[in-house]
Amino acid sequence: MKVTRSMFMRYRREDAIKTKSVNSVRKAAERTRRDARMMEQIKGGSLPYAPAVMSWLSRKLDKPASKVTEADIKTLSA
Repeated sequence: MKVTRSMFMRYRREDAIKTKSVNSVRKAAERTRRDARMMEQIKGGSLPYAPAVMSWLSRKLDKPASKVTEADIKTLSA
């Protein structure tokens, strides 16, 4: 029996669902580790931070990295 296009798409969809369920757990754990790592770097320094930290702050505060202030950072760490 040959594999039709609809069967192939169904296999692909099922594989995607399995992959997403496995990766979502890994990603959640990585986000938690990254948050802890970034907070440690914030506590140990002052503006301007490394680009990775500024990017993370920008995402957490929902504002451009150039607009991040020490007051914003204090509200995040409180």
